[in-house]
Amino acid sequence: MKIGFDHEKYLEEQSKFILERVNNFDKLYIEFGGKLIWDLHAKRVLPGFDENAKIKVLNCIKDQLEVVICVYAGDIEKNKIRGDLGITYDIEVMRLIDDLRGYDLDINSVVITRYEDQPAASIFANKLERRGIKVYKHRATKGYPTDINTIVSEEGFGANEYIETTKPIVVMTAPGPNSGKLGTCLSQLYHESKSGKSVGYSKYETFPVWNLPLKHPVNIAYEAATVDLKDINMIDSFHLEHYGETTVNYNRDLELFPVLKKIIEKITGKASVFNSPTDMGVNRVGFGIIDDEVVKEAATQEIIRRYFKTLCEYKKGNLDKEVVSRMRLIMEEMGLKEEDRSVVTVARKYLKDSYDLNDNISSHAVALKLENEVAITGKFSNLMNGSAAVLLNAIKYMAEIQDDIFLISPVVLEPIINLKKNILKSRNIALNAEEVLMALSISAATNPVAQYAMEKLPQLSGCQAHSTVILNKSDEQVFRNLGIDVTCDSEYQSSNLYEG
Repeated sequence: MKIGFDHEKYLEEQSKFILERVNNFDKLYIEFGGKLIWDLHAKRVLPGFDENAKIKVLNCIKDQLEVVICVYAGDIEKNKIRGDLGITYDIEVMRLIDDLRGYDLDINSVVITRYEDQPAASIFANKLERRGIKVYKHRATKGYPTDINTIVSEEGFGANEYIETTKPIVVMTAPGPNSGKLGTCLSQLYHESKSGKSVGYSKYETFPVWNLPLKHPVNIAYEAATVDLKDINMIDSFHLEHYGETTVNYNRDLELFPVLKKIIEKITGKASVFNSPTDMGVNRVGFGIIDDEVVKEAATQEIIRRYFKTLCEYKKGNLDKEVVSRMRLIMEEMGLKEEDRSVVTVARKYLKDSYDLNDNISSHAVALKLENEVAITGKFSNLMNGSAAVLLNAIKYMAEIQDDIFLISPVVLEPIINLKKNILKSRNIALNAEEVLMALSISAATNPVAQYAMEKLPQLSGCQAHSTVILNKSDEQVFRNLGIDVTCDSEYQSSNLYEG
C-alpha cells in the first residue's frame, strides 16, 4: 500500500497542540467528533493513518484526562446502528468503554442525553449502573440552542445534573453524531463557571480538514460519509474575515458559531477567545499528510464506496431518495462513475460470463483485488456462496495452491451441510464465509496445506472487493474483520423477502 500520511508526526503534533490549549484554563472540555476508536474512514482516505490514532494521542496525555461518553436516548430507543461495525449504539457504548479501558484511560461516566423516560434508555442505564458505570440523565435543555438567556440559567443548563470531574482535560465522545456532546460540554462549562473555575471548550474533529482546499477529495469524502446528515463543506467566513486566511469548516458549525460564541461568553462572563469555528478546533491531521496525490486517490475511491453504500441503504429502506440524489450529485461533481472502482467491473463481468455457461449459472459473484492488482473471483454454488468462494480462491492463489486441490475435506463439510439442512432446517444450504472459514480451520488441524493457506488470510487486509448482490450481515462482518473494503450492487440475491 502506498503511504500518504505520517502517523508518528501526527501523534507528536496533535498531543503537543492539545496540551498548549489546556494551559490557558483550569479545565478544558474537548468535544471529539467522528470515531474515537476504529476510525476506518480516516484510515481509508489517509493511507498510513492508524485507525486508533486519536486514542493513541490521548494515551500520550492519559494522566491529565478523563472520558465522558454521550449517547442520545432516541438512538437507543430506535436501535440505531453504527454502520461500519454493524452494532447498535448502546452496544457500541459498552464496547467503547472496554476499548478505552484497554488503553488505560479513565472513564468518568456515560450521559444519556435528551432523556424522556424512554424504556430502552432506562434499561440501558440500569445495565451500566449495575456494572459499576456512573450514568447521568440529561433532559432536553430548555431554549436550546437559540434562547440564550434561558439556556444559560438554572432553567436551562442549570437543570442538568453536574458531572463530577477531577482531571484538567475532559474528553467528550459518543458512538455517533448528534449524540449531545456539545450540549453536555456547555452544560459543564456553566456549572464549572458557577463554581469560579476557568474553563474552556475545544473541538477535535478530523474532517473536514481545515487546512486543505474546499474541494479536496478528502473533504468531499467527508461530505459523502455524512450525506444523510446534509453536511456541506464551506469556507469559514468568520476566519477569513478576521484573519484573512482561507480555511474549511462545515455548515452546521458555521451556522451555530455566532450563537455558540454568545453562549460561551454569557457563561464565562468575558469575551470569547474564539473568532471562528476553526479557532475552536484542535485538529492537526492536515499536517500529517506527506503525499497529497496518494491521499487524493484514496479519498476518491472512498467517495465511490460511499456511493455504493448509499444505494444499498436506500434499497434496504434506511435512507430516502433525497439522500441518494445528493450522493449522485457528489459523484457527478467529482466526475466519477461506478466503474472507476475497478473491482466493480471485474465482478460484473465475471457474473455475466458465468451466465453464458449453460451448465454453470450463478446468482451472484464476488471479485477481490489483491495488493498486486491481481483479481480473484468467486461465485455462488450449491456448496458455498460467492463471498466464501472468493476468500478460498484468494488464499489458494497467495499460497500458490492449484485450483483442483481441495482445502476443506468433504469429511468436514458434509456434517455442516447436514446440520444446516436436516437439523436446523435452513432455507439457504450454501455455506457462508464464516462457516467456510470455520471449516477451513478444522481442516487445518490435520491438513498442512489448509494450514498454510489459512495463514494467508491476514494478507487480505486492505484489499478491495465487490459483490453483485447485497451481502448478508455475516459475510459483511467477515470482510470487515479481515480488513477488506467491500462494496455491493444494490440488488438482493433472492426475491424472498425474509432471506433478503
